[in-house]
Amino acid sequence: MAAKSSDGGFVETIKTIVYALLIAGIFRTLFFQPFWIPSGSMKDTLLVGDFLFVNKMAYGYSRHSCPFSACPFSGRLFGSEPERGDIVVFRHPVNGADFIKRVIGLPGDRVQFRDGRLILNGTPVQVEDDGTFRETFERQGPLGNYPRCANAPVGEGAQCVKEKYLETLPNGVQHSILNIDTGFADNTREFVVPEGQYFMVGDNRDNSQDSRFAQAAGGVGFVPYENLIGRADRVMFSSAGRRMVYFWTWRSDRFFKALE
Repeated sequence: MAAKSSDGGFVETIKTIVYALLIAGIFRTLFFQPFWIPSGSMKDTLLVGDFLFVNKMAYGYSRHSCPFSACPFSGRLFGSEPERGDIVVFRHPVNGADFIKRVIGLPGDRVQFRDGRLILNGTPVQVEDDGTFRETFERQGPLGNYPRCANAPVGEGAQCVKEKYLETLPNGVQHSILNIDTGFADNTREFVVPEGQYFMVGDNRDNSQDSRFAQAAGGVGFVPYENLIGRADRVMFSSAGRRMVYFWTWRSDRFFKALE
C-alpha cells in the first residue's frame, strides 16, 4: 500500500509540473511575447542586447498577433488605441518582420522633420540639449554590427559619441533621442497619417529605417493598427556580448528597467 501511495504521489507531481508548464506557455503565448533588440535604431532608450517582454494585451489581438492558426476576426479585439510616445513592436506592413519603434504620429496627424527637428501638426516639439551618448566602438550583439558615431572615423575600442537630446511630445511624454549627422531623413515632406494607421520613428534618428522612408525603399511607411503586436514597457535583461551566456557582459543596471 505504501509503494502504491508513493507511486501515485510521484505521478501527481509530474502532472502538476506538466500542467504548470502548459499554463505558463499559454500565458506567454496569449499575453506576452519575448523580444530581443538586434539593432541600434532605438538607442539610447533600447540598447543592442536588451531583452524584453511585449505586452500583447495593450492593443488587443489582430489576425497578425493571434496565437492560433485560424483566427475568426480581421480587425482587433478588446484593445485600446496606442498613445503618442508608446514604444511598440509591430509587423512590417510589407515583409512581416518584427520591428520596434516609437509612436510619433496618430491618425490625422501631420508629421514633418526640418533640420532634424520633429514638427507635429505645424508646431515644432520641445527639444533640449542633454549632453552626449558614449559607447565603445566595437561589434555589438549577435549580428556583430558596429555603431555609427558622430565623431567618425573611430578606431576599434575607442569612444563612439553621439549628440543627445530630450524630446517632449505634446502629451508630455519625454524621451531621449540621438543625433549623428545630417541626412536625408532630417528634412522630409509633410506626412498626413491616414485613419487607422500610425507613424513610427526610432529614437536613434539617423540610424533608423522607419515611417520617414517609403515601403518601396525598404522603409516602414505608415503602420496599420492591425499590425501592432504590443507595447514594450520594461527591459527584463540585457547583455552587451555577442552571446547571452557571456555573463561578464551582462548589464545589471538595465535589469527590470522601465522604459520611457
